[in-house]
Amino acid sequence: MNTKAFRKYLESKGLAKLTQKQYLLDLQTFFNHIKKENIQVTKPDILKHLEYLKNRKGLQNVTRQHHLIALNHYFTYLYKSEQITQNPCLFIKIRGTRKKQLHKIYTPEELDTLFDNYYQLFVRSYDDSRHRHEAQRHYSRLYRERNALIVSILFNQGLITTEIERIEMSDIDLTKASIKIRGGLRGKDRTLPLKATQIGLFINYLQNTRPQLAEYQTKESEKLFLPLPAICNKTTEKDMQRGVFKPLAEQIKSIDKQFINFWQIRTSVITFWVKTQGLRKAQYLAGHSRICTTEKYVANDLENLIEDINKLNPF
Repeated sequence: MNTKAFRKYLESKGLAKLTQKQYLLDLQTFFNHIKKENIQVTKPDILKHLEYLKNRKGLQNVTRQHHLIALNHYFTYLYKSEQITQNPCLFIKIRGTRKKQLHKIYTPEELDTLFDNYYQLFVRSYDDSRHRHEAQRHYSRLYRERNALIVSILFNQGLITTEIERIEMSDIDLTKASIKIRGGLRGKDRTLPLKATQIGLFINYLQNTRPQLAEYQTKESEKLFLPLPAICNKTTEKDMQRGVFKPLAEQIKSIDKQFINFWQIRTSVITFWVKTQGLRKAQYLAGHSRICTTEKYVANDLENLIEDINKLNPF
């Protein structure tokens, strides 16, 4: 098996390195069991392996489905590179795989209310009396003002957390009320509009909060969001930057028990884009490389479906 070439194929599909690694492990399990060359594998071999995973390995249907996806990727790669004439995984399905449950999809109005509640509790009216020293209260204020802008971007622009970390000062254009997003491996670059309600937060952060945070940095950085001074935390700056989102999620969950994680927020934002902007525009705003990824969010828009049902069957 040409591992290097197959990994490049997976990278072209936008799959994360962890997913690529798991697929390679699943393939190794398959070939160790079947003991055949690539071109010799047939559909009965795939079925035999899936049965083996169930009876000998005790894997559930959902896990076996993941193995099947890995095999399908591999033999699709072989077929496209003309190493085989037919994909043996075609038309094989595993019955009984658990479908994803729909979680709450927030409307823009609900997200605005949730942000207002967050800002009121954890920024404007936050009680920092537990900090005995003035310096600690000062750090706390900087921390909360920085996080408020992060939450605002998550709620309005629907970014993933790694995209937040990549934003640089030059990506912000308040004159045009826009922000440039660096997509990275899993997403595409794009420029998103800022809402009028966000401008005040940006001005306060850029003119007041960030310059104060910059005074405590050991080296200059063009990153928009800077970590807190190292004296507040024994972890490294990199760890602090990544550690922002977990406490933020816990704070928001304390306000709304229906909140699960920031991916749920991204799903809500993209669902609204699909409904109001159409698939192609939503694909660009979300940074999706493929339209099929955006199409998955159509299922979340149940409002039109409910309206159609009520029209056809009002009882």
